[in-house]
Amino acid sequence: MEETSKIFSYLPLHYKNIEEVEYVQYLWKAFENNYQNEQYQFAFMGYHMLFMCFVYFTIWKIKSIHPEDFKKISYGFEDCLNKATSPFGFSEEQESRILRIFKFWGLNERIGEYKKLVKERNNIAHSNGNIYYKEQASVDVRISDVLRFAEEIHQKTKASIEQAYKVFLIENYSVEDSPYSSVEEMLSEEFIRKHYISEKDMQICCSLNEFDIQHDDMEEILKTHNDIRTLYLQE
Repeated sequence: MEETSKIFSYLPLHYKNIEEVEYVQYLWKAFENNYQNEQYQFAFMGYHMLFMCFVYFTIWKIKSIHPEDFKKISYGFEDCLNKATSPFGFSEEQESRILRIFKFWGLNERIGEYKKLVKERNNIAHSNGNIYYKEQASVDVRISDVLRFAEEIHQKTKASIEQAYKVFLIENYSVEDSPYSSVEEMLSEEFIRKHYISEKDMQICCSLNEFDIQHDDMEEILKTHNDIRTLYLQE
């Protein structure tokens, strides 16, 4: 199934350390190897774990972009949500439960569907004597669900991504006044790594044509924005 690699467009462009990179690559290899060897049940487990990585990275965006709101909506959850120093720290919370965080973006009616996918993954993780995914077509349906759910969630984050990007431009528009040697390096360190920004997120940023912000150096801000657009449109 050619679409499987699309999950990476929802995952971060850059990670904070090599361990995070290795973990995501490990999950992908586990999925890919099992899929190619027709072990579709284990392939789905690996792919769903990649989806849960996306979930944690997306929740981290609330924590880093909307810290005050995050404190409110995380009330009643495990302490790991506020104490986490990386998105993977959220894994200490029950998976079905943590999906309720997406109410922040108005996904109340969809959370039940996301929970069903977690339940299916949990069913195949137990020695219950059942092989639910015997044919490629059966797991392909679930992969399509994962990608559809990721897109639904991502679409709801648009305003948050735009807000974070505007803040980045206001605070970091001048390479000359920064410790970085290029716009690309500055963007990577001060925006992409900070918020675990994905390719899909950058598409939102690059599509911005109007800025509802006031700043004395608006011309320089727009220049940096155009430099970033050029950089990612070329890619």
